[in-house]
Amino acid sequence: MPKPYDPTNVFARILRGEIPNKTVLETAHTLAFHDISAQAPVHVLIIPKGAYIDFADFAAHASANELVDFHRAAATVCEILGLTGPEGYRAITNAGLHGMQEVPHYHLHILGGRVLGRLVERP
Repeated sequence: MPKPYDPTNVFARILRGEIPNKTVLETAHTLAFHDISAQAPVHVLIIPKGAYIDFADFAAHASANELVDFHRAAATVCEILGLTGPEGYRAITNAGLHGMQEVPHYHLHILGGRVLGRLVERP
């Protein structure tokens, strides 16, 4: 059974305005902002404004409006950041212990600006 949503997580606090962020885009249901621990020249986090723990939670429980808004916002962020050309970008979401999720609020990482290498090491 999944843990209940923790309203004290850092992204919930950002959404409430308790922690500042460098916003890239804000919509009715989504916030995108620069990661403070960037792992690439471009590293933006995209989060839903609703209380969802991970991708499975968001995909199963978000409204149709939230789902569409989130994905359209992600596309707009990629355009704003100049990542839609042939060099591309990487979109990553982590879930749970094995997925190395650090913040228990669904978020999508958009990384680009350099060659990123393999996502997972080969066994």
